[in-house]
Amino acid sequence: MAEMIKLAGADGFEFAAWHEPAMTPRKGGVIVIQEIFGLDVHVRADVERWAKMGYEAIAPSLYDRREPGFTAAHDPDGLKAGVAHAMGTPIDQAMGDLAACRDFLKAHDGKVCVVGYCYGGSLAWLAAGRLPGIAAASSYYGSMVKANASLTPACPVIVHLGRTDPGINADEVTAAVAEANPDVPVYIYEGAGHGFNNESPERYNAEAADLARHRTLELFDKA
Repeated sequence: MAEMIKLAGADGFEFAAWHEPAMTPRKGGVIVIQEIFGLDVHVRADVERWAKMGYEAIAPSLYDRREPGFTAAHDPDGLKAGVAHAMGTPIDQAMGDLAACRDFLKAHDGKVCVVGYCYGGSLAWLAAGRLPGIAAASSYYGSMVKANASLTPACPVIVHLGRTDPGINADEVTAAVAEANPDVPVYIYEGAGHGFNNESPERYNAEAADLARHRTLELFDKA
């Protein structure tokens, strides 16, 4: 049964996290890292998907220190608010909250993997290099991947990008990652834009989402 729980970050602050146990024999844990819009219906749906695939899943509410329970619509006002919260959330603070999720999942035994989307895609890439104890990471269309491409991952990691993403040049990200980390696969999905895993009608690309999830599940299962 999915529920909202509370975890303490590295600074002692208690933040909310959406948690769902594995619905099939447990393979391990997955930290699902939100887009800029908070723990909305799309993040919770993704938590459920991972639970159905055998992973205990948890999604931390990373903006709780700024606005507890924040969620926003996918419109200009929601975008503005989400960007402000993302920019106002220190990376080290976010890593501390992800570490709390890692420790929570590790207490239930097994590996812990990370998947993130948009803002969360950037954090998933950073976690792969900065957060010990992560078995594998999957980064979806993170805008900070290019600038941090020289970061050396400490675990297997893959990157997913939409070809038509107006804010992220897929070829430039691919080149930057390949130069610093040639063994990291970067997948470009033709015809898919930013947020293609999100099931909102204006962004969802079922073919790309299914293939990216298959690749991510394969990565996590092998970790």
